[in-house]
Amino acid sequence: MADTKNRRRSVIAEGLAHKFPVPNASRIGNLVVSGAIHGVDPKTHVMPQEMAGQCAHVFANMKAVVEAAGGTVEDIIKMTVYIRDRDNRGPLNDEWVRMFPNAESRPARHAQLLNIEGPALIQCDFMAVIGDRA
Repeated sequence: MADTKNRRRSVIAEGLAHKFPVPNASRIGNLVVSGAIHGVDPKTHVMPQEMAGQCAHVFANMKAVVEAAGGTVEDIIKMTVYIRDRDNRGPLNDEWVRMFPNAESRPARHAQLLNIEGPALIQCDFMAVIGDRA
């Protein structure tokens, strides 16, 4: 049996640490899987009330998490978006195209209904495959 000590590495992005003892993501080898990424401003810890502001922070925070894991947004292979109002995808799609402008090289994406209490209108999680850069 292979030694699994320190095989898994917790990933914590500066300013985005959870209040619970849970990392932003976890990495084993070249695979990174995130937990929930919220639309909060990492500097002020305030969540904008409007969808566009939350979307901008969700994508910026996703970028910060994948970079803290040693990758880039080009390494993201799948993104799941949890959205409170599935008919309000305009701000989501704007940020999507901004982060992934090449239609020939975008991650897979799936949207689900966000069913939580609180001010969040959107959140996401992702999976990334990071090459040997470390």
